[in-house]
Amino acid sequence: MDISFFWIGIGLAALGYFIGDGLKNFKNPKGSPSSYPTLIKERDLHLYLGLSKEEVNELLTKYPDAPKMELKGTTYYPYHYFLDWLSSKELYKR
Repeated sequence: MDISFFWIGIGLAALGYFIGDGLKNFKNPKGSPSSYPTLIKERDLHLYLGLSKEEVNELLTKYPDAPKMELKGTTYYPYHYFLDWLSSKELYKR
C-alpha cells in the first residue's frame, strides 16, 4: 500500500513540474520560437523576401552594404536586421 502512494506522489510531482515548465513563457510571446530563422543563407533569401532570384541578386549587387556575415565560406543574412535595413532604404524613388 505504501508503494502505491509513493508512485502517486512521484506522478503528481512530475505533473506539477511539466505544467509549471510549460507555463513559464505563457504570457511572453517573445520567449516562444519564431517561425522565421535567425540566419538565412544567400541562396534562400529570395524565398523569405518574396522576390525572384534575379531581383535579389540585383539588390545585393546594387547595395553591397546589406547586413550579412560569412561563416566558413557561406554568406548568411540576419533575417530581422536585413528586413529593418531593407525598410530603411528608399528603393523606389518617385
